[in-house]
Amino acid sequence: MTRKGWPLSDTGRSAAALREGENDPDNPALDQADPFESFDAHDRAAGRSPQRAHFQTSPPAGSGSSETTYTRSRRVPGETKPGQDDTRKSQRPARSLKGRALGYLSRREYSRAELSRKLKPFVEESDSLDTLLDQLEAENWLSDSRFAESLIHRRSSRLGASRIVGELKQHAVDPTLVEEASAQLRETELARAQAVWRKKFGELPHTQADRAKQARFLASRGFSGATIGKILKGIDDDWVEE
Repeated sequence: MTRKGWPLSDTGRSAAALREGENDPDNPALDQADPFESFDAHDRAAGRSPQRAHFQTSPPAGSGSSETTYTRSRRVPGETKPGQDDTRKSQRPARSLKGRALGYLSRREYSRAELSRKLKPFVEESDSLDTLLDQLEAENWLSDSRFAESLIHRRSSRLGASRIVGELKQHAVDPTLVEEASAQLRETELARAQAVWRKKFGELPHTQADRAKQARFLASRGFSGATIGKILKGIDDDWVEE
């Protein structure tokens, strides 16, 4: 049996036999029939290669074959792609030493010594750190006087004169400015200590242990022994010693 102009292949014969004797359990073509024949024959007639479905099966246990596993990586929202951050960094222009210094000074006041320590890791052979610091001082970007005022403003409500003066010395502030700051803080020492004591305790000690506890606390904040003694005796600013 032949189709018009086309010889029947073995596969075609098997399919034909299957259709003709599909109800015959003894038909040998049932064992040889290709379930994809009808699609393949159509594809061949249209001049296309047969399209077959391919299924991936796991290898038998103990065969020694390894199965390829595909995974999908997920990035956290906002996370840059691998290598993207390095690309962005390489596209940024190198920041000058002065630009870095101005960036620090735009956030808060720095002493000359403190800013020098911050900039040292970024100094290159062509840079002169002392020249830059002199220039910043001449342009009024850098000022030890402003730094001292800023430090006193931030610390005076919580700390005594000795703590604040010690911090100014650590920053290598000019000794004249340190003396001026010390005199200013001593004038308000008792009032500031009382405010700190009221916030923490609010009442005079009743026992020797309580007295020692309050004294240690005020001393740790940098208030002088004379000031602590006046507070624990209930002496205020208006009290004048005879």
